[in-house]
Order: sequence, then structure tokens, then C-alpha cells
Amino acid sequence: MTTSAATINPADLHPSLWRASQLARSFARCVSTGHRALDNQLPGGGWPTGSMTDLLTQQPGIGEMRLLAPALSKVADRQIAFLQPPHPPQALALAVMGIPPESALWLRADRTADALWAAEQVLRSGSCGALLFWQHQIRAESQRRLTLAAQEGETLFFMMRPLAAAQDPSPAPLRLALRPQAGGLDIGFVKRRGPQRDEPLFLPLVVTPARHVQPRRDAVPTIPVAEPALHQ
Repeated sequence: MTTSAATINPADLHPSLWRASQLARSFARCVSTGHRALDNQLPGGGWPTGSMTDLLTQQPGIGEMRLLAPALSKVADRQIAFLQPPHPPQALALAVMGIPPESALWLRADRTADALWAAEQVLRSGSCGALLFWQHQIRAESQRRLTLAAQEGETLFFMMRPLAAAQDPSPAPLRLALRPQAGGLDIGFVKRRGPQRDEPLFLPLVVTPARHVQPRRDAVPTIPVAEPALHQ
């Protein structure tokens, strides 16, 4: 008796297989984005942990933090690391978005090599609930190292890169292009484990002012980082 190809479940053959017409199943823990329409378009129904996610933006400050805020607030029982952000994280802004300012960790590096080293240490240690890493250019070898480091834990890991980087290859299984629109963001699906989606998803983003927000400080303290020197 032969089995029709149409009746074979690819996942029964190998966990990494899925039908092109369906979203892949995620075998890693996922954290809901807090936006149902976006969850419905992502394998596993949310942001994957232990994996690199590329967020490609036209410019900083178009709403990417509001997009991530619901998920970051869910993992804020551990620290949330901001590595090389374009602007200093502000405690009041984080509190308004529901992110406890005391959970924020601002890491600053003078050299790209130091920033890459710091990102790898954060991912391997598993001490942070999330890592947001802003980087204009990153070599393929460095991306692979960070991908392997991310797989050692359950940290939400977002690479914040320019929109032009969408043309470059990346080992990230999820790559989203973010463009500002009135009242929200257009989210383009550059890469995902599932069917291709040509039309962007419009996601409304509304800021709800928090009541009685009294952060203990105006700015998140910065922590300089540097790769330890190698001694001969």
C-alpha cells in the first residue's frame, strides 16, 4: 500500500520540515508579540527565543520600541540589554511602555569588536530576558557566531539594522522590514519559515499614557564594555 505525498506530514519526517503553504511549527519557546495580527503571521505565534531576529528599519525611532514593548515587558523579570542604541534609553519612556526601568541594561562599546563580544557574552550567559543590538554592518561570520550563541539560551535577540540590509544574506530565520505609517507600522516579511507574503501587514501602534509613573532616574546608566585583551 502506497501513501500519497499529499497525506504525508513533513514534520513527521523531520522537525525542520514544513509545507510551503503553511507556517512552520516552532520547537523553541516563543513569546507573544502582544499584537494578535502579527502573532498570526509568525511561526510559533510570537517572537522566538534562542534565535536571532532581524528588524530592519528606515531609521531609528519609527515605532520599533512600541512594537517590541509588550514582549519585553513579559521577560523583564530578567534584565533587558540595550547594546549600542542610537539614543540613550530613557527611564520614563520605558516605564510608559510597561518596561520596568530598573530592568534595563545599557551597554556601550567603543569598537565593533567589543560590541560583538558583549553580545555573545550576554547570549551565552542567559542572564538577560532580551538583547537589542543596533549594528549598521555585521559580517557573515559574526552573524553565525551570534546565532550559535543565541541557541544556547532562551533570550529574545533582536538585531536592529538598516532597511538596506534586507538585500544581504542572514542566518536569522525571521527578518522583518519596518516602515512608518500614520498611526502605526507597515511590517514586511523579508524572511520567515512559511509561505511568502508580498503584502505588508499594517500594525496600529497606540501609546497609552501610564498613570502615576515615577521612575527613579531620568536615564538608564551606561555600562562600558570591552573585550578582554589576549595575553601571549
